[in-house]
Amino acid sequence: MRSAATATGEIFAANRARGRIGLKVGVRAGASRCVGLDESGSLRARFPNCDPGHLETVILNTAGGIAGGDQLAVDLTVEDDARLTVTSAAAEKAYRSHGPEATIDVRLTVGNGASLCWLPQELILFDRSRVRRSVDVDLAANATLVLAEAVLFGRSAMGETLSDGAFFDRWRVRVGGKLVFAETVRLDGAIANKLLQCAVADGGHAIATMLMVPGDGSVVAAVQALSEDFRGEVGASTWNGISVVRLCAKDGSHLRHDLSMILSRFGGRPLPRLWLN
Repeated sequence: MRSAATATGEIFAANRARGRIGLKVGVRAGASRCVGLDESGSLRARFPNCDPGHLETVILNTAGGIAGGDQLAVDLTVEDDARLTVTSAAAEKAYRSHGPEATIDVRLTVGNGASLCWLPQELILFDRSRVRRSVDVDLAANATLVLAEAVLFGRSAMGETLSDGAFFDRWRVRVGGKLVFAETVRLDGAIANKLLQCAVADGGHAIATMLMVPGDGSVVAAVQALSEDFRGEVGASTWNGISVVRLCAKDGSHLRHDLSMILSRFGGRPLPRLWLN
């Protein structure tokens, strides 16, 4: 006879969202087009624009948010010389978990002469949410990448704060098979108290990282030139042909203002329309 705990666990597992997108973009008849799409579960990809030179993809999560135990995955390939911008339909919300982690796995492959702008809207972590995300990027030696991810710890403007939870974020970027960027962020337990520390966020509740490949000293100079208009803390650095911009702000609106300024300057094309709504 099955125990009540076992039955409850099976019911919980059966009701977790599973979503996957396998997307391949290539050049066909001189235009960047979707040449392969596999969707399953709660994730969908849509293509709202008609620009033949630069395809735009919007990712939707029909589950309406992320709960503990959910599993989401995106596997994206941009073939040689193709151009793609990816965003999300709205900010993704991670809700309170009763224990299990939600997992988000992103794998991006960009070919020779290809360009990818990965610009999802913010990930909002609610109190007692538990999220584990991994981002793995493989770039050809002459590929171009702009990757930006923003995280909000609660929605302070709505009076919703995150006191406790778990957030694990792992990034690995390779160029020509060589590892050029490796970073892991881990915040768990009393996250609100940790964000108050000067070495963490100095009281900020919104952070973002933008990675550019290739990148050089001109990125640092341009960020410095914008400094008087920033509403939060912004810093930039360059090494080994890549550039990284870090952002920290007291809330999501200030973070989006600063990140939008930087992306408009370096994204190579206008921001996705959904960012401007």
